[in-house]
Amino acid sequence: MRGKSIGGLVLGAILLLGTSVSARADEDAALRARAHEIHDRVIAIDTHVDIPTSFATPAYDPGEDNPAPVLVDIPKMEKGGLDGVFFIVYVPQTERDPAGESAAISKAFAKFAAIHRMADNQNADRIGLATSAADVRRLNEEGKKVALIGIENGFVVDHHPELLDIYYELGARYFGLVHNGHNDLADSAQPKESLGDKPNDAGGEHQGLSPMGEAVVRRCNDLGIMVDISHSAKSTALDAIRLSRAPVIASHSSVHALRAHPRNMDDETMKAMAAKGGVIQIVAFDDYLHEVPKAKHKARGEAAKRLGLTSLEAFFDASEEAKAEFRKISDELDAEYPRSTLSDLIDHIDYAVTLVGIDHVGIASDFQGGGGIQGWRDAGETFNVTLELVRRGYGEEEIAKLWGGNILRVMDEVEAARKQGAKQVE
Repeated sequence: MRGKSIGGLVLGAILLLGTSVSARADEDAALRARAHEIHDRVIAIDTHVDIPTSFATPAYDPGEDNPAPVLVDIPKMEKGGLDGVFFIVYVPQTERDPAGESAAISKAFAKFAAIHRMADNQNADRIGLATSAADVRRLNEEGKKVALIGIENGFVVDHHPELLDIYYELGARYFGLVHNGHNDLADSAQPKESLGDKPNDAGGEHQGLSPMGEAVVRRCNDLGIMVDISHSAKSTALDAIRLSRAPVIASHSSVHALRAHPRNMDDETMKAMAAKGGVIQIVAFDDYLHEVPKAKHKARGEAAKRLGLTSLEAFFDASEEAKAEFRKISDELDAEYPRSTLSDLIDHIDYAVTLVGIDHVGIASDFQGGGGIQGWRDAGETFNVTLELVRRGYGEEEIAKLWGGNILRVMDEVEAARKQGAKQVE
């Protein structure tokens, strides 16, 4: 009797376990189906994707499904349900002399031209260039993907503020004041010792915005360009928030309280930005979500230097052999020191939402500028972010705000501030 009783208990346990596994599978399938429905309805916008100057050429045709290092193209956007992307006119900080400034401006114009080649010529039937929130909504209704333009590093207007008007006409709708290294507009969160920058703990260079930087913020307001404080020193960010008559954004930053990186935003700055109506776009960048071991940084940096992959341009222009070797090394390092996960990304979103509210938080990848985590390695995996948000209990209205609603609301408010400023001048 006892043997039969134990056998019955074991059989019952097996049946119960099977039922439990089946129930979990059904629950996961239902959750995934709900996430797909939500993802299909919202407008998903990634506010920061870097491009090389070879963008929209045969070497990098955004209309094709490209192999790595290309992480964003139209087929990947279609696969992942990514509706819009701010493609970035980025230039690195170099010497602030006439040669450095001239090279930066030339590179900026080359990248504007590349984005226009994609949207105006090569793939106009699949993607359109938006210069307003209304454009984004219209193109989305037409079933097209959306290209927007952001500028990263105010070095492209150093001593030539009139260029901002030209960049606006070319489609720029946000302006990142700095990158790594101080410039003539503002102090950076990460001064460049190689350029002789004064550390921020020693006062920085301008203690925030310079007079020229203040003038550029005002001109951004006049034109209808969002001011972007990602990469800014805290003093710069607080100056820009205070001075701007419109909401400002952080196009690709994360939470300092969870990862004490100089590029991340502390609670005081997030609260100030939210009080002005702004948005922090939480970024899927490994080192900004969790601490990356120094050994991994060192090994990756040494490999990049040895292979000549010391800039975005060099990486895209490298031989296939060099790219393959670097991918192999990167994969091995990721296996030894795992990248951040989608859960880490949502932890930062959760923190920001709790601190400043759902209306002031968004999402960015920084693809091709170092971004990419487990579960969101390229645009083709964008749906996974929505799935993780649903798992965390976010509803459709909240997800719609995080993915695009909040940044579109800021675009509308910046446009309204531009028009109000024009009326005051009249």
